[in-house]
Amino acid sequence: MDKQTKPIGQTKAAGFQVGVRRTFPLPLEAAWQLISSAHGIKVWLGSTALTGLQAGETYVTADGITGEIRVVNKAENVRLTWQPKSWSKPSTLQIRTIASGSDKTTISFHQENLADAAVREEMKARWEQVLVELKLWIG
Repeated sequence: MDKQTKPIGQTKAAGFQVGVRRTFPLPLEAAWQLISSAHGIKVWLGSTALTGLQAGETYVTADGITGEIRVVNKAENVRLTWQPKSWSKPSTLQIRTIASGSDKTTISFHQENLADAAVREEMKARWEQVLVELKLWIG
Protein backbone atom coordinates (compact mmCIF):
# COMPACT_ATOMS: atom_id res chain seq x y z
CA MET A 1 0.00 0.00 0.00
CA ASP A 2 1.39 3.42 -0.96
CA LYS A 3 2.05 5.84 1.82
CA GLN A 4 -0.04 8.93 1.16
CA THR A 5 1.92 12.15 1.55
CA LYS A 6 0.39 15.12 3.32
CA PRO A 7 0.35 18.35 1.27
CA ILE A 8 2.87 21.01 2.31
CA GLY A 9 1.48 23.22 5.05
CA GLN A 10 -1.42 20.99 6.03
CA THR A 11 -1.92 20.54 9.77
CA LYS A 12 -4.04 18.09 11.71
CA ALA A 13 -6.19 20.66 13.47
CA ALA A 14 -5.74 24.06 11.80
CA GLY A 15 -6.24 23.42 8.09
CA PHE A 16 -3.36 24.78 6.06
CA GLN A 17 -0.73 27.18 7.35
CA VAL A 18 2.06 29.25 5.89
CA GLY A 19 4.97 31.21 7.30
CA VAL A 20 7.43 33.62 5.72
CA ARG A 21 10.16 35.69 7.33
CA ARG A 22 12.95 38.06 6.51
CA THR A 23 15.73 39.61 8.58
CA PHE A 24 15.98 43.39 8.44
CA PRO A 25 18.98 45.57 9.33
CA LEU A 26 17.01 47.23 12.12
CA PRO A 27 17.03 47.04 15.91
CA LEU A 28 13.93 45.44 17.43
CA GLU A 29 12.16 48.71 18.33
CA ALA A 30 12.62 50.09 14.79
CA ALA A 31 11.29 46.88 13.25
CA TRP A 32 8.26 47.00 15.55
CA GLN A 33 7.67 50.62 14.54
CA LEU A 34 7.91 49.53 10.89
CA ILE A 35 5.04 47.05 11.18
CA SER A 36 2.91 48.92 13.73
CA SER A 37 2.97 52.41 12.18
CA ALA A 38 0.05 53.62 10.05
CA HIS A 39 2.17 53.20 6.91
CA GLY A 40 3.40 49.74 7.94
CA ILE A 41 -0.16 48.60 8.66
CA LYS A 42 -1.19 49.81 5.21
CA VAL A 43 1.65 47.78 3.64
CA TRP A 44 0.72 44.46 5.25
CA LEU A 45 -3.02 44.84 5.92
CA GLY A 46 -4.12 47.19 3.15
CA SER A 47 -6.01 50.47 3.20
CA THR A 48 -7.95 50.70 6.44
CA ALA A 49 -8.91 53.25 9.06
CA LEU A 50 -6.50 51.63 11.54
CA THR A 51 -3.61 53.91 12.50
CA GLY A 52 -2.23 51.70 15.25
CA LEU A 53 -2.61 48.28 16.81
CA GLN A 54 -4.88 47.77 19.80
CA ALA A 55 -6.32 44.46 21.04
CA GLY A 56 -10.08 44.25 20.58
CA GLU A 57 -10.17 46.67 17.66
CA THR A 58 -11.97 45.51 14.51
CA TYR A 59 -11.07 46.52 10.98
CA VAL A 60 -12.29 46.51 7.40
CA THR A 61 -9.91 47.13 4.50
CA ALA A 62 -10.72 48.80 1.18
CA ASP A 63 -10.48 45.30 -0.35
CA GLY A 64 -13.17 43.98 1.99
CA ILE A 65 -10.92 42.04 4.36
CA THR A 66 -12.36 42.05 7.89
CA GLY A 67 -11.06 40.98 11.24
CA GLU A 68 -10.26 41.73 14.83
CA ILE A 69 -6.94 42.40 16.49
CA ARG A 70 -6.77 39.82 19.27
CA VAL A 71 -3.33 40.23 20.87
CA VAL A 72 -0.71 42.98 20.82
CA ASN A 73 2.57 42.48 22.66
CA LYS A 74 4.67 45.57 21.94
CA ALA A 75 7.94 44.81 20.15
CA GLU A 76 7.00 41.12 20.07
CA ASN A 77 3.86 40.14 18.16
CA VAL A 78 0.38 40.98 16.95
CA ARG A 79 -2.28 38.32 16.40
CA LEU A 80 -5.50 38.96 14.49
CA THR A 81 -8.25 37.34 12.50
CA TRP A 82 -8.13 37.90 8.75
CA GLN A 83 -11.05 37.14 6.42
CA PRO A 84 -11.55 38.25 2.81
CA LYS A 85 -15.18 38.47 1.61
CA SER A 86 -14.84 35.28 -0.43
CA TRP A 87 -13.73 33.12 2.53
CA SER A 88 -16.30 31.17 4.55
CA LYS A 89 -14.28 31.46 7.78
CA PRO A 90 -11.48 33.66 9.14
CA SER A 91 -7.84 32.70 9.34
CA THR A 92 -5.47 33.66 12.12
CA LEU A 93 -2.50 35.86 11.25
CA GLN A 94 0.44 36.46 13.55
CA ILE A 95 3.22 38.94 12.88
CA ARG A 96 6.32 38.66 15.04
CA THR A 97 9.45 40.73 15.49
CA ILE A 98 12.39 38.62 16.65
CA ALA A 99 15.66 40.30 17.66
CA SER A 100 18.81 38.92 16.09
CA GLY A 101 21.58 40.67 17.97
CA SER A 102 21.33 44.39 18.65
CA ASP A 103 21.04 45.60 15.06
CA LYS A 104 18.99 43.02 13.18
CA THR A 105 15.40 41.84 13.55
CA THR A 106 13.45 39.11 11.81
CA ILE A 107 9.90 39.99 10.82
CA SER A 108 7.75 36.90 10.53
CA PHE A 109 4.25 36.39 9.11
CA HIS A 110 2.47 33.17 10.06
CA GLN A 111 -1.09 32.40 8.97
CA GLU A 112 -3.18 29.37 9.87
CA ASN A 113 -6.70 28.06 9.34
CA LEU A 114 -6.37 28.41 5.57
CA ALA A 115 -8.89 26.47 3.48
CA ASP A 116 -6.58 24.58 1.12
CA ALA A 117 -3.21 24.38 -0.61
CA ALA A 118 -4.18 26.97 -3.25
CA VAL A 119 -5.09 29.55 -0.60
CA ARG A 120 -1.84 28.70 1.20
CA GLU A 121 0.15 29.49 -1.95
CA GLU A 122 -1.79 32.71 -2.50
CA MET A 123 -1.09 33.88 1.04
CA LYS A 124 2.56 32.83 0.84
CA ALA A 125 2.98 35.05 -2.23
CA ARG A 126 1.18 37.92 -0.47
CA TRP A 127 3.37 37.83 2.66
CA GLU A 128 6.55 37.45 0.62
CA GLN A 129 5.55 40.57 -1.36
CA VAL A 130 4.77 42.44 1.87
CA LEU A 131 8.28 41.67 3.15
CA VAL A 132 9.75 42.97 -0.12
CA GLU A 133 7.71 46.18 0.20
CA LEU A 134 8.75 46.68 3.82
CA LYS A 135 12.38 46.19 2.83
CA LEU A 136 12.03 48.76 0.04
CA TRP A 137 10.43 51.22 2.44
CA ILE A 138 13.45 51.21 4.75
CA GLY A 139 15.85 51.52 1.81
